[in-house]
Amino acid sequence: MIMRFGIVILPDQRWTEARRRWRQVEEWGFDHAWTYDHLGWRDLVDGPWFDSMSTLTAAATVTSRIRFGTLVASPNFRHPAAFARQITTMDDVSDGRLLLGLGAGGIGFDATVLGGETLPPRRRVDRFAEFVELLDLILREDGTTWRGDWFAAVDARSAPGCVQRPRVPFVVAANGPRSMRLAARFGQGWVTSGTGDHDDLAGWWAGVSALSARMDRTLDEVGRDRVSLDRYLSLDAAPVFSLSSAQFFADQVGRAAELGFTDVVTHWPRASSWYAGDEAVLTDVATRLMPQLRG
Repeated sequence: MIMRFGIVILPDQRWTEARRRWRQVEEWGFDHAWTYDHLGWRDLVDGPWFDSMSTLTAAATVTSRIRFGTLVASPNFRHPAAFARQITTMDDVSDGRLLLGLGAGGIGFDATVLGGETLPPRRRVDRFAEFVELLDLILREDGTTWRGDWFAAVDARSAPGCVQRPRVPFVVAANGPRSMRLAARFGQGWVTSGTGDHDDLAGWWAGVSALSARMDRTLDEVGRDRVSLDRYLSLDAAPVFSLSSAQFFADQVGRAAELGFTDVVTHWPRASSWYAGDEAVLTDVATRLMPQLRG
């Protein structure tokens, strides 16, 4: 199996610095690059933070090969009709390189900044299911009218449509049974960060293994070929940063491959706090290890 490599570049740097990073990951040969789609994220909410879609559009203009996207966009502050216009534009600017990571949305800053309530898990998945279905419909068809429990659209337009046909690929974040069925129905890819109830590395990998098996069963239940769905693993949801050392990264990639993942995603190291690490390790991984680990 050929492994593909992705990296998240958080939108917490001014473009003068971020531009260098986006160009660099393409030069290194990463297959895809991502940024978070939040209005503010965890304890970084009080620091610098930039808009994801504007950042990705700028990244498209300084790269030519690498695929990129949101990891992940959610209905916490997005409406499918307006979001579809942004997606269509970005896919056009990038000449068909956009990947669209989609998730149900968390309970942090994004969930309350617009004055709404923090939804319990079941209702978040209810809203997410409608969000994905309506977004899929608008991107595929020009002139969509819809009224659901969470969203409405009246003659929503999407002309000229996406460069990628019939629409940009959806990479659906899913851990539970209902969201996994959404990934099986609408996703060209599935992304998971594992389960959040383990604080040890072995426990985290056990959770990832269980989720991979659950996705296999879900695909079988809906009658979809298992190999038709790309599988992305966010390595840095584990209790140890994937770029702690080059050898640790190699070990994590090997474990992901054994579980059938086609893609792994790491993060550009930060000076402190989340994903704190040494950029020299990233350079070593990108220039020396990635060519060896592709399979």
